[in-house]
Amino acid sequence: MTEKDFLPKAYSVLPAEAKVTWKAPSNIALVKYWGKHPNQIPANPSISFTLDACSTTTSVSFTKRDSKDTDFSFDLTFEGKSKEDFKPKVNTFLNRIDRYLPFLKEYHFNIETSNSFPHSSGIASSASSMAALALCFMDIERQLNPKMSNDFFNMKASFLARLGSGSACRSIEGDLVTWGEHGGLTESSNLYGIKYPLEVHPIFKKYHDTIMLVHKGQKQVSSTVGHNLMKGHPYAKQRFQQAHQNLDRLRSILAQGDVEDFIEVVESEALTLHAMMMTSTPYFILMKPDTLEIINKIWHFRKETKTPICFTLDAGANVHVLYPESVKEKGNQFIQDELVAHCEKGHYICDRIGNGARKL
Repeated sequence: MTEKDFLPKAYSVLPAEAKVTWKAPSNIALVKYWGKHPNQIPANPSISFTLDACSTTTSVSFTKRDSKDTDFSFDLTFEGKSKEDFKPKVNTFLNRIDRYLPFLKEYHFNIETSNSFPHSSGIASSASSMAALALCFMDIERQLNPKMSNDFFNMKASFLARLGSGSACRSIEGDLVTWGEHGGLTESSNLYGIKYPLEVHPIFKKYHDTIMLVHKGQKQVSSTVGHNLMKGHPYAKQRFQQAHQNLDRLRSILAQGDVEDFIEVVESEALTLHAMMMTSTPYFILMKPDTLEIINKIWHFRKETKTPICFTLDAGANVHVLYPESVKEKGNQFIQDELVAHCEKGHYICDRIGNGARKL
Protein backbone atom coordinates (compact mmCIF):
# COMPACT_ATOMS: atom_id res chain seq x y z
CA MET A 1 0.00 0.00 0.00
CA THR A 2 1.09 3.57 -0.72
CA GLU A 3 -0.28 6.96 0.34
CA LYS A 4 -2.24 7.11 -2.93
CA ASP A 5 -4.24 4.03 -1.94
CA PHE A 6 -5.82 6.04 0.86
CA LEU A 7 -7.08 8.83 -1.41
CA PRO A 8 -10.87 8.34 -1.73
CA LYS A 9 -13.00 8.59 -4.81
CA ALA A 10 -15.63 11.33 -5.04
CA TYR A 11 -18.43 10.99 -2.51
CA SER A 12 -21.92 10.76 -3.98
CA VAL A 13 -24.00 11.91 -1.00
CA LEU A 14 -22.90 13.70 2.16
CA PRO A 15 -25.13 13.19 5.24
CA ALA A 16 -26.52 16.35 6.85
CA GLU A 17 -25.54 15.42 10.43
CA ALA A 18 -24.73 12.49 12.71
CA LYS A 19 -22.66 11.45 15.72
CA VAL A 20 -20.05 8.71 16.16
CA THR A 21 -18.17 7.51 19.25
CA TRP A 22 -15.05 5.36 19.55
CA LYS A 23 -12.92 4.15 22.43
CA ALA A 24 -9.23 3.59 21.67
CA PRO A 25 -6.56 2.18 24.00
CA SER A 26 -3.05 3.29 24.74
CA ASN A 27 -0.14 0.94 24.02
CA ILE A 28 3.29 0.20 25.41
CA ALA A 29 6.17 -0.51 23.03
CA LEU A 30 8.38 -3.54 23.62
CA VAL A 31 10.79 -2.63 20.82
CA LYS A 32 10.88 1.15 20.93
CA TYR A 33 10.32 3.68 18.15
CA TRP A 34 12.71 6.58 18.68
CA GLY A 35 13.63 8.87 15.83
CA LYS A 36 11.60 9.71 12.77
CA HIS A 37 11.75 11.03 9.23
CA PRO A 38 9.43 13.72 7.79
CA ASN A 39 5.72 12.96 7.59
CA GLN A 40 5.75 10.79 10.71
CA ILE A 41 7.81 7.96 9.17
CA PRO A 42 9.63 5.90 11.82
CA ALA A 43 13.41 5.58 11.70
CA ASN A 44 13.12 2.02 12.98
CA PRO A 45 10.38 -0.61 13.36
CA SER A 46 8.63 -1.19 16.68
CA ILE A 47 6.23 -3.63 18.33
CA SER A 48 3.84 -2.98 21.19
CA PHE A 49 1.33 -4.52 23.55
CA THR A 50 -2.09 -2.93 23.13
CA LEU A 51 -3.46 -2.00 26.55
CA ASP A 52 -7.02 -2.27 27.80
CA ALA A 53 -7.89 0.04 30.71
CA CYS A 54 -5.86 3.10 29.68
CA SER A 55 -8.00 4.52 26.89
CA THR A 56 -9.56 7.59 25.32
CA THR A 57 -13.24 7.88 24.40
CA THR A 58 -14.04 10.39 21.69
CA SER A 59 -17.39 11.46 20.23
CA VAL A 60 -17.63 13.50 17.04
CA SER A 61 -20.90 15.21 16.13
CA PHE A 62 -20.92 16.71 12.67
CA THR A 63 -23.24 19.15 10.94
CA LYS A 64 -23.16 20.12 7.26
CA ARG A 65 -21.96 23.67 6.68
CA ASP A 66 -23.78 25.98 4.30
CA SER A 67 -20.74 26.09 2.02
CA LYS A 68 -17.29 24.54 1.95
CA ASP A 69 -14.72 26.84 3.52
CA THR A 70 -10.94 27.06 3.33
CA ASP A 71 -10.62 26.51 7.09
CA PHE A 72 -11.67 23.70 9.40
CA SER A 73 -14.54 24.32 11.78
CA PHE A 74 -14.62 22.50 15.11
CA ASP A 75 -15.19 22.89 18.84
CA LEU A 76 -13.32 20.74 21.34
CA THR A 77 -14.16 19.75 24.89
CA PHE A 78 -12.02 17.57 27.15
CA GLU A 79 -13.87 15.89 30.00
CA GLY A 80 -16.72 18.36 29.66
CA LYS A 81 -14.65 21.53 29.52
CA SER A 82 -13.58 23.60 26.53
CA LYS A 83 -9.86 23.08 25.80
CA GLU A 84 -8.58 25.82 23.53
CA ASP A 85 -4.97 24.74 24.12
CA PHE A 86 -5.73 21.35 22.51
CA LYS A 87 -7.09 22.90 19.33
CA PRO A 88 -3.76 23.73 17.57
CA LYS A 89 -2.69 20.07 17.67
CA VAL A 90 -6.07 18.96 16.29
CA ASN A 91 -5.89 21.62 13.60
CA THR A 92 -2.43 20.39 12.58
CA PHE A 93 -3.81 16.85 12.42
CA LEU A 94 -6.73 17.95 10.24
CA ASN A 95 -4.36 19.70 7.85
CA ARG A 96 -2.28 16.51 7.53
CA ILE A 97 -5.26 14.26 6.81
CA ASP A 98 -7.35 16.66 4.73
CA ARG A 99 -6.35 15.20 1.36
CA TYR A 100 -7.29 11.71 2.55
CA LEU A 101 -10.67 12.83 3.96
CA PRO A 102 -11.80 15.66 1.67
CA PHE A 103 -15.18 15.96 3.40
CA LEU A 104 -13.59 17.56 6.49
CA LYS A 105 -14.16 21.16 5.40
CA GLU A 106 -17.77 20.38 4.50
CA TYR A 107 -18.72 20.06 8.18
CA HIS A 108 -18.60 21.70 11.57
CA PHE A 109 -17.44 19.17 14.18
CA ASN A 110 -18.08 19.02 17.92
CA ILE A 111 -15.32 16.86 19.38
CA GLU A 112 -15.86 15.56 22.92
CA THR A 113 -13.07 13.53 24.43
CA SER A 114 -12.13 12.02 27.79
CA ASN A 115 -9.50 9.67 29.22
CA SER A 116 -9.97 6.73 31.56
CA PHE A 117 -6.87 7.95 33.41
CA PRO A 118 -6.17 11.43 34.84
CA HIS A 119 -4.73 13.76 32.22
CA SER A 120 -2.01 14.86 34.65
CA SER A 121 -1.04 11.30 35.56
CA GLY A 122 2.10 11.25 33.45
CA ILE A 123 0.61 8.71 31.02
CA ALA A 124 1.01 9.80 27.40
CA SER A 125 -2.48 10.15 25.92
CA SER A 126 -1.50 11.13 22.37
CA ALA A 127 -1.63 7.53 21.09
CA SER A 128 -5.11 6.77 22.40
CA SER A 129 -6.54 10.21 21.68
CA MET A 130 -5.34 10.43 18.08
CA ALA A 131 -6.39 6.84 17.42
CA ALA A 132 -9.89 7.53 18.76
CA LEU A 133 -10.23 10.70 16.68
CA ALA A 134 -8.96 8.99 13.51
CA LEU A 135 -11.50 6.17 14.04
CA CYS A 136 -14.35 8.67 14.39
CA PHE A 137 -13.40 10.34 11.10
CA MET A 138 -13.05 6.94 9.43
CA ASP A 139 -16.51 6.00 10.71
CA ILE A 140 -17.86 9.08 8.95
CA GLU A 141 -16.09 8.11 5.74
CA ARG A 142 -17.51 4.60 5.96
CA GLN A 143 -20.98 6.14 5.98
CA LEU A 144 -20.03 7.74 2.66
CA ASN A 145 -18.60 4.44 1.39
CA PRO A 146 -20.57 1.57 3.01
CA LYS A 147 -18.75 -1.08 0.95
CA MET A 148 -15.46 -0.36 2.73
CA SER A 149 -13.98 -3.55 4.19
CA ASN A 150 -13.06 -3.82 7.85
CA ASP A 151 -9.44 -4.53 6.94
CA PHE A 152 -9.17 -1.36 4.88
CA PHE A 153 -11.02 0.62 7.57
CA ASN A 154 -8.47 -0.41 10.22
CA MET A 155 -5.53 0.11 7.89
CA LYS A 156 -6.59 3.63 6.92
CA ALA A 157 -7.50 4.51 10.52
CA SER A 158 -3.97 3.47 11.54
CA PHE A 159 -2.52 5.44 8.62
CA LEU A 160 -4.42 8.58 9.67
CA ALA A 161 -3.69 8.16 13.38
CA ARG A 162 0.03 8.02 12.59
CA LEU A 163 -0.20 11.51 11.12
CA GLY A 164 -1.44 12.78 14.49
CA SER A 165 0.97 10.82 16.68
CA GLY A 166 3.32 8.12 15.44
CA SER A 167 2.57 5.57 18.15
CA ALA A 168 -1.18 6.13 17.69
CA CYS A 169 -1.05 3.85 14.64
CA ARG A 170 -0.44 0.97 17.08
CA SER A 171 -3.65 1.72 19.04
CA ILE A 172 -6.23 0.61 16.47
CA GLU A 173 -5.96 -3.16 16.87
CA GLY A 174 -4.57 -5.61 19.40
CA ASP A 175 -3.04 -7.46 21.06
CA LEU A 176 0.45 -7.22 19.56
CA VAL A 177 0.99 -4.61 16.86
CA THR A 178 4.07 -3.84 14.81
CA TRP A 179 4.82 -0.65 12.90
CA GLY A 180 7.66 0.07 10.51
CA GLU A 181 9.18 -1.84 7.64
CA HIS A 182 11.08 -4.93 8.71
CA GLY A 183 12.49 -7.70 6.52
CA GLY A 184 11.16 -10.47 8.74
CA LEU A 185 7.57 -9.20 8.47
CA THR A 186 6.55 -9.08 4.83
CA GLU A 187 3.33 -7.09 5.39
CA SER A 188 4.97 -4.48 7.64
CA SER A 189 4.78 -0.84 6.64
CA ASN A 190 6.06 2.58 7.67
CA LEU A 191 2.61 3.99 6.88
CA TYR A 192 0.47 2.07 9.37
CA GLY A 193 0.57 -0.57 12.08
CA ILE A 194 -0.39 -4.21 11.54
CA LYS A 195 -1.40 -6.98 13.90
CA TYR A 196 1.69 -9.09 14.56
CA PRO A 197 1.23 -11.81 11.92
CA LEU A 198 3.40 -14.60 13.34
CA GLU A 199 2.85 -17.24 15.99
CA VAL A 200 2.40 -16.03 19.59
CA HIS A 201 2.50 -18.39 22.58
CA PRO A 202 -0.58 -18.22 24.88
CA ILE A 203 1.52 -16.87 27.77
CA PHE A 204 1.91 -13.57 25.92
CA LYS A 205 -1.84 -13.28 25.29
CA LYS A 206 -2.68 -12.54 28.93
CA TYR A 207 0.12 -10.30 30.10
CA HIS A 208 -0.45 -7.67 32.78
CA ASP A 209 0.95 -4.14 32.84
CA THR A 210 0.90 -2.27 36.13
CA ILE A 211 1.95 1.34 35.55
CA MET A 212 3.83 2.91 38.43
CA LEU A 213 3.19 6.66 38.35
CA VAL A 214 6.56 7.91 39.54
CA HIS A 215 6.11 11.40 38.12
CA LYS A 216 2.89 13.12 37.13
CA GLY A 217 2.51 16.11 34.86
CA GLN A 218 4.39 17.36 31.84
CA LYS A 219 7.81 16.01 30.93
CA GLN A 220 10.73 18.42 30.81
CA VAL A 221 11.44 17.36 27.20
CA SER A 222 8.64 16.42 24.81
CA SER A 223 8.77 13.23 22.77
CA THR A 224 8.73 15.31 19.57
CA VAL A 225 11.92 17.08 20.64
CA GLY A 226 13.45 13.76 21.70
CA HIS A 227 12.71 12.14 18.35
CA ASN A 228 14.33 15.04 16.51
CA LEU A 229 17.50 14.70 18.58
CA MET A 230 18.14 11.33 16.92
CA LYS A 231 19.13 13.26 13.80
CA GLY A 232 22.91 13.33 13.91
CA HIS A 233 22.98 11.25 17.10
CA PRO A 234 26.37 9.47 17.34
CA TYR A 235 24.70 6.11 18.09
CA ALA A 236 21.61 6.42 15.90
CA LYS A 237 22.73 3.94 13.22
CA GLN A 238 23.58 1.27 15.78
CA ARG A 239 20.31 1.88 17.62
CA PHE A 240 18.21 1.44 14.48
CA GLN A 241 20.07 -1.79 13.68
CA GLN A 242 19.46 -3.00 17.22
CA ALA A 243 15.70 -2.49 16.86
CA HIS A 244 15.66 -4.71 13.74
CA GLN A 245 17.77 -7.33 15.53
CA ASN A 246 15.48 -7.36 18.56
CA LEU A 247 12.41 -7.77 16.37
CA ASP A 248 14.12 -10.79 14.82
CA ARG A 249 14.91 -12.16 18.29
CA LEU A 250 11.29 -11.75 19.37
CA ARG A 251 10.09 -13.99 16.55
CA SER A 252 11.20 -17.20 18.29
CA ILE A 253 10.69 -15.77 21.78
CA LEU A 254 7.02 -14.98 21.15
CA ALA A 255 6.40 -18.28 19.37
CA GLN A 256 8.01 -20.45 22.04
CA GLY A 257 6.84 -18.55 25.13
CA ASP A 258 10.43 -17.86 26.18
CA VAL A 259 9.79 -15.47 29.08
CA GLU A 260 13.46 -15.27 30.11
CA ASP A 261 14.64 -13.98 26.75
CA PHE A 262 11.53 -11.79 26.47
CA ILE A 263 12.58 -10.05 29.70
CA GLU A 264 16.11 -9.52 28.37
CA VAL A 265 14.91 -7.91 25.12
CA VAL A 266 12.23 -5.74 26.73
CA GLU A 267 14.38 -4.37 29.54
CA SER A 268 17.32 -3.78 27.22
CA GLU A 269 15.05 -1.84 24.85
CA ALA A 270 13.75 0.33 27.69
CA LEU A 271 17.23 1.21 28.91
CA THR A 272 18.48 1.81 25.37
CA LEU A 273 15.65 4.32 24.82
CA HIS A 274 16.82 6.32 27.81
CA ALA A 275 20.46 5.88 26.86
CA MET A 276 19.69 7.62 23.57
CA MET A 277 18.26 10.55 25.53
CA MET A 278 21.29 10.74 27.80
CA THR A 279 23.74 10.74 24.87
CA SER A 280 21.98 13.17 22.51
CA THR A 281 22.91 16.82 22.08
CA PRO A 282 21.49 18.40 24.13
CA TYR A 283 21.32 15.48 26.56
CA PHE A 284 18.60 14.94 29.14
CA ILE A 285 17.41 12.46 31.77
CA LEU A 286 13.71 11.67 32.20
CA MET A 287 14.14 8.93 34.80
CA LYS A 288 13.79 9.93 38.44
CA PRO A 289 15.50 8.42 41.51
CA ASP A 290 12.32 6.42 42.22
CA THR A 291 12.41 5.04 38.68
CA LEU A 292 15.79 3.49 39.46
CA GLU A 293 14.61 2.26 42.86
CA ILE A 294 11.73 0.40 41.20
CA ILE A 295 14.02 -1.12 38.57
CA ASN A 296 16.50 -2.33 41.19
CA LYS A 297 13.74 -3.81 43.33
CA ILE A 298 12.33 -5.67 40.30
CA TRP A 299 15.77 -7.09 39.56
CA HIS A 300 16.28 -8.16 43.17
CA PHE A 301 12.81 -9.72 43.45
CA ARG A 302 13.22 -11.62 40.19
CA LYS A 303 16.62 -12.96 41.21
CA GLU A 304 15.45 -14.05 44.67
CA THR A 305 12.06 -15.55 43.73
CA LYS A 306 12.58 -16.57 40.07
CA THR A 307 9.29 -14.76 39.32
CA PRO A 308 9.17 -13.62 35.63
CA ILE A 309 8.37 -10.01 36.33
CA CYS A 310 10.09 -7.25 34.35
CA PHE A 311 9.86 -3.59 33.45
CA THR A 312 9.71 -1.34 30.47
CA LEU A 313 9.73 2.45 30.26
CA ASP A 314 8.15 4.99 27.99
CA ALA A 315 9.84 8.34 27.32
CA GLY A 316 9.32 9.43 30.89
CA ALA A 317 9.84 8.47 34.53
CA ASN A 318 6.95 6.02 34.91
CA VAL A 319 7.62 2.29 35.04
CA HIS A 320 5.48 -0.34 33.31
CA VAL A 321 5.71 -3.56 35.31
CA LEU A 322 5.03 -6.54 33.02
CA TYR A 323 4.18 -10.07 34.15
CA PRO A 324 2.17 -13.07 32.90
CA GLU A 325 -1.25 -14.07 34.21
CA SER A 326 0.28 -17.10 35.97
CA VAL A 327 2.07 -14.89 38.53
CA LYS A 328 -0.62 -12.23 38.87
CA GLU A 329 -1.20 -12.64 42.62
CA LYS A 330 2.50 -12.80 43.44
CA GLY A 331 3.23 -9.83 41.19
CA ASN A 332 0.45 -7.69 42.65
CA GLN A 333 1.59 -8.42 46.20
CA PHE A 334 5.18 -7.46 45.35
CA ILE A 335 3.99 -4.23 43.73
CA GLN A 336 1.92 -3.27 46.77
CA ASP A 337 4.60 -4.23 49.28
CA GLU A 338 7.67 -2.83 47.53
CA LEU A 339 6.92 -0.51 44.61
CA VAL A 340 3.90 1.64 45.47
CA ALA A 341 5.99 3.63 47.96
CA HIS A 342 7.97 5.00 45.00
CA CYS A 343 4.89 6.33 43.19
CA GLU A 344 3.73 9.92 43.44
CA LYS A 345 1.00 9.92 46.11
CA GLY A 346 1.06 6.12 45.92
CA HIS A 347 -0.80 6.17 42.60
CA TYR A 348 -0.55 3.37 40.05
CA ILE A 349 -2.75 1.87 37.32
CA CYS A 350 -3.50 -1.82 36.84
CA ASP A 351 -3.84 -2.69 33.17
CA ARG A 352 -3.59 -5.73 30.95
CA ILE A 353 -3.25 -6.61 27.29
CA GLY A 354 -6.32 -5.64 25.26
CA ASN A 355 -7.87 -6.31 21.87
CA GLY A 356 -7.89 -2.84 20.35
CA ALA A 357 -10.35 -0.04 19.74
CA ARG A 358 -14.12 -0.44 19.62
CA LYS A 359 -17.12 1.56 18.53
CA LEU A 360 -19.54 2.67 21.26
